[in-house]
Amino acid sequence: MRNTMKRQEGAVLLVALVMLVVITLLAVGSMRNVTLETRITANRAQTVQLENAADAALREAEFRYYGPGNIADKLTPSASNCSTANTLRSNNLNKPCLLEIVESKLQDFVEKPWIPLDSALGELSQDGLSWMPYRGTDAANTTSANSTHDVAWNSTLAPASKTSAINAEYGDMQSGKGTYFYLNNAKATPKAGIAGPDLYLQSSHGNIYLGINN
Repeated sequence: MRNTMKRQEGAVLLVALVMLVVITLLAVGSMRNVTLETRITANRAQTVQLENAADAALREAEFRYYGPGNIADKLTPSASNCSTANTLRSNNLNKPCLLEIVESKLQDFVEKPWIPLDSALGELSQDGLSWMPYRGTDAANTTSANSTHDVAWNSTLAPASKTSAINAEYGDMQSGKGTYFYLNNAKATPKAGIAGPDLYLQSSHGNIYLGINN
């Protein structure tokens, strides 16, 4: 009888140990899942923040083309416009940073915006910035898009298609007339000493100009 009781006690102890091991494994697995989900959520949140920051830079790039003023600056690249001195104006007569991109490098400008642009800039853009730091669309206040990443933008005039029916006619660019399309890039890159991913966004927009004096 005593032997039987000892065997039962041993069996109960063995079952308890097995259950303890199983519960421990389940707890460890659950902790791993929670940790993984936390990392995924944090990465997704960071990506959304960077997307919003880069999107804000695209909005500034497009905003600088609004309005009827400075049409010549919106059609002809100028290194002086691609500098931190080119701030927004309260009268909305803003100037964009329009880059001259060498034709052979235009495809890379569109498909690989992270490639350094030093060799891609044409003569008219050689002495200017290749990326304009984001400052927002409020002329009275400079806005910081992100605390851990530098945010910047650039744009260039899209080449006209030979088969397009809306191409500007000969001489229209000099007089500031016609329909023109622009390619815009924006980036959010980690500030010095901060680790993190790079993020790039693109947009395009079109403007119709009626002439420099209109």
